Amino acid sequence: MKTTIQLEEIAMFGLGIYAFSLLPYSWWLFLALFLVPDIGMIGYVINSKFGALSYNIFHHKGLAIIIYGIGISIPNETLQLSGIILFVHSAFDRILGYGLKYEKGFKFTHLGEIGKKS
Repeated sequence: MKTTIQLEEIAMFGLGIYAFSLLPYSWWLFLALFLVPDIGMIGYVINSKFGALSYNIFHHKGLAIIIYGIGISIPNETLQLSGIILFVHSAFDRILGYGLKYEKGFKFTHLGEIGKKS
């Protein structure tokens, strides 16, 4: 199942890269913004519950799609870019095994415990 999930996430990562290629931005901007969604980890400074909430907001692909969709409907290329970056970053994290977080702690995700051999 792990391989199936990784292949699915690789496909989503590729879709996000394709969507970015349709925007008028330079590729350096993609690289510069790629890790920005990890700002959600700052919530862990407060506590695990708030950390999980803030991390999950910045790594929720449904929210990324909504932001991108609003950007398409307005049209607003900045919102499209924001949605794409959130989407691609989340897919990349999931390729690596980092899922949405549980309140129990950073290493507990919907994909399993980080660092635990499966």
